[in-house]
Amino acid sequence: MNKQQRYTLFSRLQAQNPKPSTELIYNSNFELLIAVMLSAQATDKSVNKATASLFKVANTPAALLDLGEDALRGYIKSIGLFNTKARNIIKTCELLIKRHGGKVPNQRSALEALPGVGRKTASVILNTAFGEPTIAVDTHIFRVANRTGLARGKNVVEVEKRLLKSVPDVYKRNAHHWLILHGRYVCVARQPKCEDCVISDLCELEL
Repeated sequence: MNKQQRYTLFSRLQAQNPKPSTELIYNSNFELLIAVMLSAQATDKSVNKATASLFKVANTPAALLDLGEDALRGYIKSIGLFNTKARNIIKTCELLIKRHGGKVPNQRSALEALPGVGRKTASVILNTAFGEPTIAVDTHIFRVANRTGLARGKNVVEVEKRLLKSVPDVYKRNAHHWLILHGRYVCVARQPKCEDCVISDLCELEL
């Protein structure tokens, strides 16, 4: 896919959805962090259902620590890997208070030092909470980037690097959201909805 095609691709996605955003429901950077941590191998819908109850009783690091790991598990037990996630969330809350004054840091190294926060989660926080032009590559974005020819790679790191290099700067801030939503609802895994796709003529997928 050449430079002009990339511009056209993102201009169409922008026209279709001028102000894209995450489907996770949150009211603070901390709530976003917890929601993204919970979303690993889980749907946004299942996370939103759990956090709707959780955040009513505990939506700060101190409040979650007071709630405790056992009680936290009760709120998130409908989500996959909830035991590990509960343990990591409690440890993360401890570090946020100890190292960052209870605030979510805006540096990648500090974010990735938190238990349960990897490169993808850090990228989502940097982009969504702090407006940085990062692109977090999940399974949806990995699929769309490879299928379309936008940025092919054998793993998520390769795809991320190629996206950061190839996505036009003017679109980089929102590229993550456009691509993930496109992969979630149009360029789905088994039967992509090519007839409903606004970029199908640019796509290099061979059906």
